[in-house]
Amino acid sequence: MPIRYPAPLRPGDRIGVTSPSSGVPDPLWGRFTYAVSCLRDRGFEVVVGELNHAPSHVSGPREARAAELMAMLLDPTIRAVVPPWGGETGIDLLDLLDLDAVAAADPTWCVGFSDTSTWITPLTLTTGIATIHGQNLMDTPYAVPDGILHWADVAAGEPGGELAQHSPGRFRSGGWDDYADNPTVSTMTLEDRGTWARIDPGHEGEPVTFGGRLVAGCVETLGFLAGGPFADIAAFARDHAPEGLVVALDIAEWSSYDICRALHAMRLRGWFDAANGILVSRTRAPEPDGFTQHAAVVDALGMLGLPIVADVECGHVQPMLALVQGAATTVVHDGERHTVTQRLV
Repeated sequence: MPIRYPAPLRPGDRIGVTSPSSGVPDPLWGRFTYAVSCLRDRGFEVVVGELNHAPSHVSGPREARAAELMAMLLDPTIRAVVPPWGGETGIDLLDLLDLDAVAAADPTWCVGFSDTSTWITPLTLTTGIATIHGQNLMDTPYAVPDGILHWADVAAGEPGGELAQHSPGRFRSGGWDDYADNPTVSTMTLEDRGTWARIDPGHEGEPVTFGGRLVAGCVETLGFLAGGPFADIAAFARDHAPEGLVVALDIAEWSSYDICRALHAMRLRGWFDAANGILVSRTRAPEPDGFTQHAAVVDALGMLGLPIVADVECGHVQPMLALVQGAATTVVHDGERHTVTQRLV
């Protein structure tokens, strides 16, 4: 079955903004309104939902959050949905989403990462509709560095077209900008230089090229779903990716011991059975007792005999590639070339 791509996003289209997980606290509301204005400056009409504030760790009751998200996904005039950011417990609304209705409707671009993986990756795996694992609304004002595409430009890609991105070789080591004091910041400060690293045992540092349909997401959220009805990656591979998968892992905040356990669990539940290669995000997550995040990945996945490329721009260290889940993807890690090329076929 072919992957279904939403229509290319064009100026004048409507974009829905809702918070299926955490909303925005008052001190950061200035950044939220600025990010919305940046989308409007790009020529889009922005539909701001009722559930974007932060009365608690979530933006509202799970029934209300699910209803607002579903309304946007089923509204044929809304061509993209982007939350402000992820959050913590968006898993609570999964069983309230009517994914059969989403599959029957015209597809809508859904964008984001972190806890947003909890619902956009299941959406792709369950319906075969492409989504974007990439920058969220609060990142939208940033001018992306050389080599990386803005999510709105990725969503504008034509069916059958190609999206080529590469590592800028620079990253931000010092955390996130202070949106409370500087809500309009739009230049990303990238202090350090760093490149991808091949880490699979016996092939460390060697060049590699591999490809397949991309599936991506945050380990700390997808680890709880892998192998269940909302994340049946084996069925997705059978129905949509006979050529195999490229699996991208975003390591957000768990210690290397926790990540090691989570990846072992995902491996045992078949998350990597159809993989042709694995991408692992650059991370600042803790590394207790000298047990590194790279070592955690190798401990859990090194036995698979797959190429594993780490320190990729696909996670919680800025900048971040905007990657289309479900797209035919080719990864090249060779000398000075660190590229991800995707075809919307």
